[in-house]
Amino acid sequence: MPIHTDRTYELQLEKLRASVLEMGGLVEDQIDRAIRSLIERDDDLARATVTRDHTVNRLDVEIDELCVTLLALHQPAGKDLRLVTTALKINADLERIGDLATNIAERAIELAPDVPVKPYIDLPRMAELAREMVQQSLDAFVREDADLALTVCNSDDTIDKLHDQLFRELLSFMVENPQTISRAMRLLFVSKALERIADHATNIAEMVIFMTKGRSIRHLDQLPRTL
Repeated sequence: MPIHTDRTYELQLEKLRASVLEMGGLVEDQIDRAIRSLIERDDDLARATVTRDHTVNRLDVEIDELCVTLLALHQPAGKDLRLVTTALKINADLERIGDLATNIAERAIELAPDVPVKPYIDLPRMAELAREMVQQSLDAFVREDADLALTVCNSDDTIDKLHDQLFRELLSFMVENPQTISRAMRLLFVSKALERIADHATNIAEMVIFMTKGRSIRHLDQLPRTL
């Protein structure tokens, strides 16, 4: 990490890192609360999770403003520039993860009065994997650990396979019993939201690799084994 003679600039860069981690911790907790409200059929927890999205949005605006200030006043270059531009992109992904957690909580509110179509086994597993991917991608960001970021990228296939498996299972429920269609469709929305959360965690990890290595691995047909 470079040392700066401009103390204000250095403090703003530190604040940027801290703010991104704060927002990341918040959206991780939002994922946990949303899936817990679904499993426990806890309407109050689900509604509180939806309301809490305003805090995520506030942090999103604050981080954007801090990045713009850094770019406008200090004109960072090299690694510092990659840090600021990476933070901007990570911030956008975290805000979207917060929205997806809110969507899950909204589905939990709709499903709370009804008997579940099936025991909630796959969705909690997916949620934990997705939350871990978000956590690891942020750990990689703060530690500037490209290898950990690459591990996150390689984890995405597991979530995709679980989503495909659950899709087939819920589709069979709907075919066998049309009365389950409404509930099964809402669970599919939850599964898709978790898959998208994992995609956003992968985006963050890819940006960390760019920040630390100056190398983009986005849109590659096959991920590299090492960096």
